[in-house]
Order: sequence, then structure tokens, then C-alpha cells
Amino acid sequence: MVWGKRNTPIAVPLTNERQRQTYYGAINMLTQTGHLQEQPRGEGSNTVAYLRWCQSLYPNKKLLVLWDGASYHRGAEMQTFLAQENAGLAKAEWKVTCLLFAPNAPEQNPTEDLWLKGKTYLRKHFAVNTTFAAVKQCFSTFLQTLSFASTKFSWYWPNPQPI
Repeated sequence: MVWGKRNTPIAVPLTNERQRQTYYGAINMLTQTGHLQEQPRGEGSNTVAYLRWCQSLYPNKKLLVLWDGASYHRGAEMQTFLAQENAGLAKAEWKVTCLLFAPNAPEQNPTEDLWLKGKTYLRKHFAVNTTFAAVKQCFSTFLQTLSFASTKFSWYWPNPQPI
């Protein structure tokens, strides 16, 4: 609250403008490693770029992606990408298969648990992260070095076999 003369505007400079960072993330359920990538925002083209990056991590492997129903996960750009990648292949041979979790069910998604671990780590180390850049660096470094296991993995892949 600011007190001033009546009918006189008072300008209050704000120094902590809201900054944002969007992360795309996936967990390899076999190796329990996370694959994190920063993007400017969640949208179709960035989703396709993330999946292409994941393909580069696992060349000549089929990807099974489980995710929430965000509009950019199922939009036109994704549909085009999946049609191109899987063109002419039988469903069992698709290069990329995407399955959606039930609507409004983040408790089904093990990646949500990964994000929670990252946020908890940030809260514990809030004193050393005095800038947004430091927060981003701390979050990314922690998640990229984390070996992550979840009981939810067995919901989707009960008997994992080496790839």
C-alpha cells in the first residue's frame, strides 16, 4: 500500500517481474534416467522438437510416450509428426507411439513425481538460488543427474526387458 496526494498517480517500480521457464521431460523407465529440455513455451512445434530430440538419444529405437492430454500433445503438429514418422508401418512397428493418461489424472503420471522432486529440491536450497538463472540451473542440474524410480512404472511396464 502506498499513501500519496489525492488525484496524483504514484508509480511503484517492480523489480521482480514474473519469469517463466517451460520444461519438457521424460523418464526412461528401464534406466530410470530423466531427459529434460528447456523450451520457450508448451506448444506443438516445441513438443515435436522435444520428441525429435528424444529420438536422437535413442536412434533406431521405438519410443512409447505416455503423457497428459495437453492440447499441444495431441494437436495438429503432433498428428502430422506422428503420421510422417509412422507412415506405412503396422501399428506394432510404429517409431513413435503416444498414449494419453486419463483426463485430469496427474497422479497416474510418474513424470509429475519427477517435477515434484525437483521443486522440493529447489525449496530446500532456496537460500543459494538468488536469481531466476540460478533457480533454472539448480533445477535442471538436479533433475538431469537424478536416477528416478517410481512404483508407477510397473503400472505401465510390469516386466521391463533390456532394449
